[in-house]
Amino acid sequence: MKFRIRCAGKALLVVVAIVVLGWVVMTLWNWVIPALFVGARAIDFAHALGLLVLSRILFGGFRGHGGGRYRRHWRKWEAMTPEEREQFQSAWRARHTRRTGDEA
Repeated sequence: MKFRIRCAGKALLVVVAIVVLGWVVMTLWNWVIPALFVGARAIDFAHALGLLVLSRILFGGFRGHGGGRYRRHWRKWEAMTPEEREQFQSAWRARHTRRTGDEA
């Protein structure tokens, strides 16, 4: 039950975030662009969402902060001696085969 409530809450949060980001893009566009460029028109909410998706495609935004975790693990791996790396790999394989039942 808690899992369903948590999933529903996350889905609702995503929808609210999309609506708020779309509204922010629309408001900023309608405030800045027509004042800067002669002949530029105001946009509606649907065009603001399209602009948001286009900016995501072109510039790769909305990634969050997950990348730092991988760099930290890579630095740890680089600091290990070859013996420590082998020990880590064998422990990882043992956990993986125990969990999935596969033979490595």
